[in-house]
Amino acid sequence: MGGSAAELYQRYLVPAIASLWAADLIDRAAPRPGERVLDAACGTGVVSRLAAERMGSGRVVGLDINAGMLAVARSLNSHSIEWYEGSALAIPFPDESFDLCLCQFRLQFFPDRPAAMREMFRVLQLGGRVALSVFSAIEHTPVTNALADALDRRLRPGASSIKRSEHSLADADELRQLAVSQGFRDVRVDTVTQTLRFASPREYVRMQMTATPMAGLVADMESGPLDVLMDAIAGDLHAALCRDGEEGVVSPQEAHVLLARK
Repeated sequence: MGGSAAELYQRYLVPAIASLWAADLIDRAAPRPGERVLDAACGTGVVSRLAAERMGSGRVVGLDINAGMLAVARSLNSHSIEWYEGSALAIPFPDESFDLCLCQFRLQFFPDRPAAMREMFRVLQLGGRVALSVFSAIEHTPVTNALADALDRRLRPGASSIKRSEHSLADADELRQLAVSQGFRDVRVDTVTQTLRFASPREYVRMQMTATPMAGLVADMESGPLDVLMDAIAGDLHAALCRDGEEGVVSPQEAHVLLARK
């Protein structure tokens, strides 16, 4: 499990979760050959790479504030994607620079969501599109909900706050209004479900506790106590999600996907 936080994210989270949603987002956004596309808060670039593959020609720009994520993105780039370090709250491009702006599962984390929407609106040309996703209520993703409950029970009350924050923009009407208030039109919000699959509850717990920001919760724990904790949490997930005799975990994961136009 060695590697930087960004490397672990790319190794485990992208194949298991992010790539499923990226494919769906690109299908809905439908980037076209020759377009100029911005992937705001791009992480390690899974959405950027799929956009470039779909387009074949054009300009794809990945923007992220995390230099470590961008380093991994650059190491994986097999297309002419441009990578920039910067904030989605102050996008470092002129007005009307892009035809399409993408943002996967990041809007809920921005300290000023209206500013982020305003910036995406600003850099789009007239008629340009935005396509973005946020997670819905945590209760609609059973594996995440079970993990959060287990963290509060096994580690300490409130330990799940980092995980629960992923679902802090769960109201579809609030999401829609964010876009409308910044001038977007033809705003559409679809609620979408993907199916997550893991070989075992322990695999899911290990991935979450090493390859996500939750790693900070256990960064100071020795390997022995950490293994005991993860075994206990995995047991809770097994009891909550698995039928007798089942080892694997299958869980729906729900998100809201917003499409709109300038």
